Amino acid sequence: MTSTPVSVYFLILLFACLNPLAMAVDENEFMYKGFNGANISLEGVAKIHSNGLLQLTNFSEHQIGRAFYKHPIRFNTSSSTLPQALSFSTHFVFAIVPEKTKQSSDGMAFTISPSMHFNQAVGNQYFGLLNSSDNGNPSNHLLAIELDTQMNPEFNDISDNHVGIDVNSLLSNVSANVTYYSNRERINRSLELVSGSPLQVWIEYDGFENALNVTLAPIKSPKPDQSLMSTRINLSSILLDSMYVGFSAATGPILGNHYILGWSFNRSGKAQGLDISELPSLPHQRKPRLKSSLEITVSVTTVFFGLTIIIAGTFYMWRRKKYEEIREDWEREYGPHRFSYKDLFKATRGFIDEELLGAGGFGKVYRGVLPSSKEQVAVKKVSHDSKQGMKEFVAEIVSMGRLRHRNLVQLLGYSRRKGELLLVYDYMPNGSLDKFLFSNEKPVLDWPQRFRIIRGVASALLYLHEEWEQVVLHRDVKASNVLLDDDLNGRLGDFGLARLHNHGANLETTRVVGTIGYLAPELSRTGKATTSTDVFSFGAFILEIACGRRPIELQQSPDAVVLVDWVFKKWKAGAILETSDPRLGGDYLEEAMVLVLKLGLLCTKSDAATRPSMRQVMQYLDGDVLLPEIIHDSTSIGTIGPGKYENNNFYSC
Repeated sequence: MTSTPVSVYFLILLFACLNPLAMAVDENEFMYKGFNGANISLEGVAKIHSNGLLQLTNFSEHQIGRAFYKHPIRFNTSSSTLPQALSFSTHFVFAIVPEKTKQSSDGMAFTISPSMHFNQAVGNQYFGLLNSSDNGNPSNHLLAIELDTQMNPEFNDISDNHVGIDVNSLLSNVSANVTYYSNRERINRSLELVSGSPLQVWIEYDGFENALNVTLAPIKSPKPDQSLMSTRINLSSILLDSMYVGFSAATGPILGNHYILGWSFNRSGKAQGLDISELPSLPHQRKPRLKSSLEITVSVTTVFFGLTIIIAGTFYMWRRKKYEEIREDWEREYGPHRFSYKDLFKATRGFIDEELLGAGGFGKVYRGVLPSSKEQVAVKKVSHDSKQGMKEFVAEIVSMGRLRHRNLVQLLGYSRRKGELLLVYDYMPNGSLDKFLFSNEKPVLDWPQRFRIIRGVASALLYLHEEWEQVVLHRDVKASNVLLDDDLNGRLGDFGLARLHNHGANLETTRVVGTIGYLAPELSRTGKATTSTDVFSFGAFILEIACGRRPIELQQSPDAVVLVDWVFKKWKAGAILETSDPRLGGDYLEEAMVLVLKLGLLCTKSDAATRPSMRQVMQYLDGDVLLPEIIHDSTSIGTIGPGKYENNNFYSC
């Protein structure tokens, strides 16, 4: 075995001496007193200064910056038998420097995640980690300690200066206003995240005790004896075997720079302390440039000056009228849920026909890209009499914006202008289900895909009826109001007609709304929408999927115009499978097809009291309970009479 030349050892020693700011002990423990030569992966606008200072964002609007340790950390959660194997500790120094005094962007976060890349993430309040559709998804396997300088009510933020512990979601498990414990004075003192001065953070997790502690202190203070937050949390189901650690930050319309001066991490013990004197310094803060009227060229003539004022005033009034919208005092509490009309106008390129997704009796829907976050949305323009119940209507819309279910299209917010109400939804690129069922533009859905859509929509209705804090009546369940996401999962959308009620409350009578073919027969007599009327619509909807036919088709033979009645007659004749969609070519599980067809008949019974609840529907679909025998009077839709069926896209009402 040959010996290593002394010169090699000398070169290694020389490199260590020339690069004292970056030091990594092994892949699971490292310390950086500055980041020149560090094993760090940068994304977005993040960069490293010549003095080793790591900068995540700059003074630019709506930007994201990330910096992650290049090597995955072995947390060994699947193979470990001892809980202390999950322990870790980190110590870092950061600074948030505002463009203007005591103002900042949407903060930053220390992050442990399965990947360094977040392709679908957006900035602003999501820190460049998540977006509105995957926020709260258990498959994220994400742990983040957020240092947040904005108060976002949609995440139940407690203030605009807080620290939060986030698991798979930006809705913090635990949060606290920022303070630090003074060891000398034995009191808690306030601390500003956006002060522009460096601050220290210690994050320590004890796997044996399942205890996560977060501690903050000013740059010149020792580690406090008491932590800011201490909570019990079992990370074994959250952290995977191989995870990445790093930082992510984002800017919004209010700008700020995010810096990391030094970082120490240890997977299996206490992280090494950072020597503050060895850390790189922050750049000199620039002073905002003050503009003065003296900058106006004094040689401008009085006539030209007057003409400029007139033209500018005319242009201002024209733009103001163009984007004019209604704002009343009672809407202040809904501020975070209200979009500006100007932003929606720009997002849809002025609501041009090229962005039109669909149209119906209640308005039109346009595709748009929000100018701030670049997030794709669907904007629905609904006609509404602003003098009749607008306050109550908006209150319900905002409440339904808090609905969270994987099979619901997220309602993001609203805007108002004159007699129009604009509803903003998540955009689903695959469009509506009816395009897959009734047109040749889309591929034919196979039976497993159809059954998954049926079960997904049923799960969403169960959540609306029984599992949310209030009872939500959708009142317009149909194929054109079900969107398909990237994986062709069904998402129930369009809450323009939905109404909220307290659990156990006596539901009030309202005017009949909905779509002919999906309306329960009792609606024409009482006008009272209930969970049973939603069940009826769901029954017509699943027959629509199984049969590949609309609930009413006037071009059919007289005994087959009404889909429910036709399926019932075929069932009585012992030929119910003849109603299955011919485009399936018989490629389906007969037991499942019969179950769906009979369930559709059970849900559309004319006697509302004999229809199942959505909880029972889920039990039937999952095979937990056997489906009862069907006794149907075949007068379900026929009592209403055939009407004109509107061939609408999902987004239309």
